[in-house]
Amino acid sequence: MQYALTATVDAPFAETLTATREALADQGFGVLTEIDLAATLKAKLGTDIEPHVILGACRPQLAEQAVAREASIGLLLPCNVVVRAESEHRTVVEAVDPEVLVSVTENSELTGVAQDARTRLDAALAALPAQVA
Repeated sequence: MQYALTATVDAPFAETLTATREALADQGFGVLTEIDLAATLKAKLGTDIEPHVILGACRPQLAEQAVAREASIGLLLPCNVVVRAESEHRTVVEAVDPEVLVSVTENSELTGVAQDARTRLDAALAALPAQVA
């Protein structure tokens, strides 16, 4: 099952992370949480991995609509967006597919909300190459 929307950007990690935040904001998403997975693994396990950050992205209007249709949907929020270095000058950005997330609820009332979120996440990912150029 495909559960991620993906963009690969020919740009360094830090530049792509900044561009990702901007692209999400352009689509009305705020970043509620930010987890530096590389730093966490280093601190807790002494493990070194390439730069890897998880952003918890939320568009409040969509969250409100989703909660109104399914009280427990907060378990699946916010939309995770991962920015991870593939090499020094290449970065992968992945977003969880909201349509896949809401499919586990089997609540058809969430379909439109998920489609809107997916359209916006697709647009944010599509904008990345131009934003880091």
